[in-house]
Amino acid sequence: MAATAIVIAILVSLNVIDNKVPHASLALGPAGAAGLLLVARRAGLSWQELGLGPGTWRRGARWAVAEIAAVALVFAIGAALPLTRGAFRDTRYDVGWGDALLTAFVLIPVGTILLEEVAFRGVLWGLLRRGRGAVAATVVSSALFGLWHVLPSLGLATSNQAIGSTVGRSTSGQALSVLGTVLFTALSGAVFCELRRRSGSLLASAGLHWATNGLGVLASAAVWHWGTP
Repeated sequence: MAATAIVIAILVSLNVIDNKVPHASLALGPAGAAGLLLVARRAGLSWQELGLGPGTWRRGARWAVAEIAAVALVFAIGAALPLTRGAFRDTRYDVGWGDALLTAFVLIPVGTILLEEVAFRGVLWGLLRRGRGAVAATVVSSALFGLWHVLPSLGLATSNQAIGSTVGRSTSGQALSVLGTVLFTALSGAVFCELRRRSGSLLASAGLHWATNGLGVLASAAVWHWGTP
């Protein structure tokens, strides 16, 4: 329990700093992941329990490749169809291709995926699973993963056209967008946890996590560049 409390305290601090200091995640991601792994190892977790055991890499990579291919197909169809294209009009990614590629292949993997997967599907899930079992580990880790996204979602109703037009841009609309984000990311966290459990590897959950984030950025950039209203 002490190790779990330490991990949560570290994550709260990292979340606040990351949302106040632009691009702090590029340093906080690797450093935070390393620090959390150190806490977990000192608490007695094995690399296998963390989803990083020697025998997990190849299997996890196979899962990740399949997930990325599936998400790429779905996003390509969604961005191409007029009915769903608006969901990809996120003003944060109305940028040049250089910035979009940098975000998708550097900022997101290093600053987001690395820390979140190590924290929520590796360290927290491993600690909670050892003490409470897989179901409790998934529920608690996913709930905390949802809350992790409160600060980043505060301006979502303004930056995303589809969300803004659905909930509005008033204070209540902003609150609804935050609540929706927390619920959606908590459910996503449960899916990621199940992938990690079934595969035994963090690469499986990291693959789907990157696909939904990184390919989402590229799809959004493509819609802004080539899409029509």
